[in-house]
Amino acid sequence: MKQAAIVTGASSGIGRSISGMLCELGYEVFGFGRDFHAMEKKACEEQAFHAVTCDLLDTGNLMREIKQIRKEWEVCLLVNNAGVGYYGPHEELNVWKIQQMVRTNLEVPLILSQLLLRDLKKNKGYIINISSVTARKSNPHGCAYGATKAGLSSFSESLFDETRKYGVKVIDIRPDMVKTGLYRNADFCEGEEEESYLLPEDVSEALRNFLQMRNSVIPSELTLKPQIHRIRRKK
Repeated sequence: MKQAAIVTGASSGIGRSISGMLCELGYEVFGFGRDFHAMEKKACEEQAFHAVTCDLLDTGNLMREIKQIRKEWEVCLLVNNAGVGYYGPHEELNVWKIQQMVRTNLEVPLILSQLLLRDLKKNKGYIINISSVTARKSNPHGCAYGATKAGLSSFSESLFDETRKYGVKVIDIRPDMVKTGLYRNADFCEGEEEESYLLPEDVSEALRNFLQMRNSVIPSELTLKPQIHRIRRKK
């Protein structure tokens, strides 16, 4: 049976780039996202890519989609990529924004990992968590976002130690600023120079290298940074 991968946030950015890379490696990719209309027609028609339109915060529907995939495919890889970011002084956030970040960035990866862990143990598979460089530092302009990513990185580290004896590989990837839509809700964005930001392909190529390493070698964490640190305020 052909190996299957599940990728969240697959309609754009890092998730779309990772999905394409996994298709190239021979996986059947089930990409979860809210809206695939903006994705290139060619990408949606790739035989190995299956677009799953799903609100990840609808836990009941998410569980049903995963159950159906598990019935028909051998799931060997899970990429927890979907993320939401709201920035600014913490007092200026509202309850809805905090809940969106906690549930999308942390709750959903915990749930998906739990639902698929028996399969990943059986198949000696991978859990890839796309965290953030903010997980390991102070974030005075994004306290809640940084907290969710710190939680995800902590989960990755603990789950690796819990499951490594079963052959499961848990990898925590912590990119710095990537040129994606994550900052659409922020009052800042990446610098103008190419050296001041990462591209989604930088993340997916780093993951490709990991997946092609000797099976008994586990690069359990990786931080990716651009050559220079520079952000600019939106006009």
